[in-house]
Amino acid sequence: MGSADFILMINMLVAGLLAAAFMAVAVHGTGRKPARWLAFSYLLGMVYCVIEISIPAFANARVPVVTAFAVFLGATIVFNGGLAHKYGVRPPWALMLGFLVVASVAVYLVQDLPRQSLTRMMAYQFPYAVMQLAALGIVLNSRQRLAWLDLMLALVLGASALQFASKPLIAGALGGWGADPQAYVTTRYALVSQSLGTVFALALALLALAVLVRDALAEATSKSETDTLSRLFNRGGFERHADRAIRDAVRRGVPVALVIADLDYFKNINDTYGHACGDRVIEAFAGFLREAAADHHVAGRIGGEEFAIILPGTNLAAARLFAEGARNAFSALPIEGLPADHRCSASFGVAELAADEGFADLLRRADAALYEAKNAGRDCVRVSIGARRRHTPTIFNGKG
Repeated sequence: MGSADFILMINMLVAGLLAAAFMAVAVHGTGRKPARWLAFSYLLGMVYCVIEISIPAFANARVPVVTAFAVFLGATIVFNGGLAHKYGVRPPWALMLGFLVVASVAVYLVQDLPRQSLTRMMAYQFPYAVMQLAALGIVLNSRQRLAWLDLMLALVLGASALQFASKPLIAGALGGWGADPQAYVTTRYALVSQSLGTVFALALALLALAVLVRDALAEATSKSETDTLSRLFNRGGFERHADRAIRDAVRRGVPVALVIADLDYFKNINDTYGHACGDRVIEAFAGFLREAAADHHVAGRIGGEEFAIILPGTNLAAARLFAEGARNAFSALPIEGLPADHRCSASFGVAELAADEGFADLLRRADAALYEAKNAGRDCVRVSIGARRRHTPTIFNGKG
């Protein structure tokens, strides 16, 4: 067994391990569709290695050579399909499959050219470079925000395209790629070519796997921080994200306010109309909060019928107006399952972060303002003024 054969065997083993890794992600993780496509891509890579190793056994290697080319190009196309599903880009299947047919026919026809012809070598390598550039375009045209891992993947895809395009020149520098297909695996070029293929295939696979694992961990974290019914942050998620938003607001020197809301007489709704109806009230109020909140706001369900929203860049007066607008809008909102003349209401407590406060202090003051609103008859807003001196509620209920 020559050096190139040995590397082909290693490539086949590595491709099998990578296919198994992607299948594990597809079975047990998120992003299942991209992982399935990527696993299939590396299974095709194994088939390619088998065909390459078997070529010396054929007296006329024309068909197996073209088949190996088509299988490997097909593997890059399937890889691109996986990337397209991952990055939310519509896979250009028709274009890529048409390119596969044209490229395979071209490789079949150039078999009649001298083996060391640059045209013949380019016919083999240029299509691979094109598919790597297509993958690069898929990543860069993502509908998602690209992080450093995604950019690293794009960089390696560009480098991989460059190495495919340069292989004809490498072959010329190393004395060609053998007098015939059977002699290819004994050449220095075969050793270098297969080694480069291993390095780039492994780098691309590990980066793609890292991207999928990153997304799986992010989704798992999101699920652990999300309340299922309201689809807002649960208390733990809200506290973590609110604390981060507050620290960022302090760093930027902008005000930040907290609004806490509690649904009025919620137990009576459950007792009178049933828990399913109570759930719809929760969903309705949460949906309203999601619509009213800006992208930089942090909203959460921090108790059974208690909600909170952090408003970075918002002072006390603006936060009070936000709370009053929410109170008015929710009290006019019809809820499915409740009588047509029945309207729900909520009480609100508002506080603005003081210079010497942390999140726990802000939460305590907003909660105290909410307590004042509940004691004042509900369906109203109370504001906490001052952090050091005793909590002083300010009445604002919009009722005159």
